[in-house]
Amino acid sequence: MNESSKRNIGYVLIALITLFSLFLFLSNKPVSQELNYHNFKDFRVVFNIPNFYNVVSNIFFFLVGVVGLYKIFCTEKFHLIKEVKAVYVMLFFGAAMIGLGSGYYHLSPDNETLVWDRLPMSIVFMALFSIIIVEFVSIRTGKWLFFPLLIAGISSVIYWYLTEKQGIGDLRFYVLVQFYPFVVIPVLLLCFRPLYTHVYAYWILFSLYGVSKIFEYYDGTVLEYSGFISGHTIKHILSALALGVLMVSYEKRQIKKR
Repeated sequence: MNESSKRNIGYVLIALITLFSLFLFLSNKPVSQELNYHNFKDFRVVFNIPNFYNVVSNIFFFLVGVVGLYKIFCTEKFHLIKEVKAVYVMLFFGAAMIGLGSGYYHLSPDNETLVWDRLPMSIVFMALFSIIIVEFVSIRTGKWLFFPLLIAGISSVIYWYLTEKQGIGDLRFYVLVQFYPFVVIPVLLLCFRPLYTHVYAYWILFSLYGVSKIFEYYDGTVLEYSGFISGHTIKHILSALALGVLMVSYEKRQIKKR
């Protein structure tokens, strides 16, 4: 199958995914945040810090974010598209803010603090989505979409929070903003020609993130069987590692020969 045919298939799949996502969004009633979401199984206190391991494991996000920003601004090691440097900056800025925001949330988990966990996560998701559009579809398209995507991501968190305050919490917009890119991105990776080598890093990122969500789901079970670490703590470590793998690939990759 030639490159043009693969792109056309990609566009068709993206259109179908978009329509299906909108259908699910519009056909479902508002979904509020379940309060048991905040009931993490590892609530051990160490050095007077509650939920110690879920709090301190966020340091890995912060480190990846800070190192990524350092390499962008203070070195020439990253192979990035200069026209959209700001998008890469937001990716690693968001990662650093996850370290702070998620750590703050896990000190006292509730809907109020959860906002500061989800805001930086939305920044990272939207920046990553824009970067992949830039590198696989079109620099102009990715650059043009970045701010609308970023606004959509941040707005989804704010909308959820405001509806929760009104007693009619609605997670649909937030779920859409998180779900849609992670269904579309594999299509982009498979059907469109990349600008750079080391595309495998994106696949590793998504694989590690997927595995991390499994550990998150089995939070208490992992703690019970391991005796020392919970599934949610492992989720933090694997998710940060996923971004770390991507960061390393930005140093090693080269422009792909046409």
